[in-house]
Amino acid sequence: MREIDWAQIVSVATRAPSIHNTQPWRFTATADRLDVFYDRRRALPVVDPSGRQQLISCGMAVAFAEVALRAAGFAVEVELMSDPGHEDHLARLRVTGRARPDGDDRALADAIAQRHTVRAAFEPRAVPAELLDRLEREAGAHGLWFKVITRSEEEVATVFLLSQAEELEQRDPAYVRELESWVRTDPATIDGVPADAVPAGDPRDRPSNWLIRDFAVSSRERHSFRAPQDLDAPPPDVERPTVVLLGTANDHRISWLEAGQGLGRVLLVATTAGLVASPLTQALDWPATRSRLRQRLSLIGHPQMLLRVGYPPPGLELVVTGRRPVGDVLSVEPAC
Repeated sequence: MREIDWAQIVSVATRAPSIHNTQPWRFTATADRLDVFYDRRRALPVVDPSGRQQLISCGMAVAFAEVALRAAGFAVEVELMSDPGHEDHLARLRVTGRARPDGDDRALADAIAQRHTVRAAFEPRAVPAELLDRLEREAGAHGLWFKVITRSEEEVATVFLLSQAEELEQRDPAYVRELESWVRTDPATIDGVPADAVPAGDPRDRPSNWLIRDFAVSSRERHSFRAPQDLDAPPPDVERPTVVLLGTANDHRISWLEAGQGLGRVLLVATTAGLVASPLTQALDWPATRSRLRQRLSLIGHPQMLLRVGYPPPGLELVVTGRRPVGDVLSVEPAC
């Protein structure tokens, strides 16, 4: 078996999205094995004290690494780790031999470089039902349930809890400090959320039921008077993206990693179909609103990710978020 270029594989794996682009992972490689670890130095103690969202992020990196290995012509087995004595050791990808990649392997690998989180308003056209069915099948194949928020009472409940959670977060000075510590204005930065990747203006002014996270909370005058708009102007188009909820039967560390694996695959399949997505996770940040969402929607299982999904608007200029150098996250152990 030919030697594996682990630097290349990890470079691809680290293109996975992560909460606030914290990139909370590190890797150790041997001749035929890649181990994935949680990097606690990049924790978010306010918004993610349990590490649930960061472990979902690491699960997506595992999925991207597996896709990269299969596209490179390797057979691979993935094991999620559950040793309580080594809780930062999350997963092991073991290469078992050579395997000819098929068209799906190559398409998913190509999608990794094309995938971007898009917080701008989507093009006003519906995602076809057959495409949503395809995403649901992909999620189910990796242990996730997949629910499209379509019923009006479900949308009202979800929108209310999302908006309530955003308001509560904005009133928490510790949350605001942590959030804005991950916003970057230097385009050469290697982590965090680029300011250019966040839509300008207050999200509350956006004609949409679905409130995206505000990354510039402290710059807003929360109780400022807003001048009325031109009364003769036509009303703005209201954004109505497709919103999907993904979850797991259980809610422990392995479940979070499984959620990340499945979510990573769903995002790549969506990308191959020309879709873009962005998270709406405020209502899932806090145990209280997450529990209420589960109750209000009568969910059997635990919600792990809420996503807006749709088609990018024409002329959208994508902002590429930075990534830490491979040398900062990968250690290669010499062959025995």
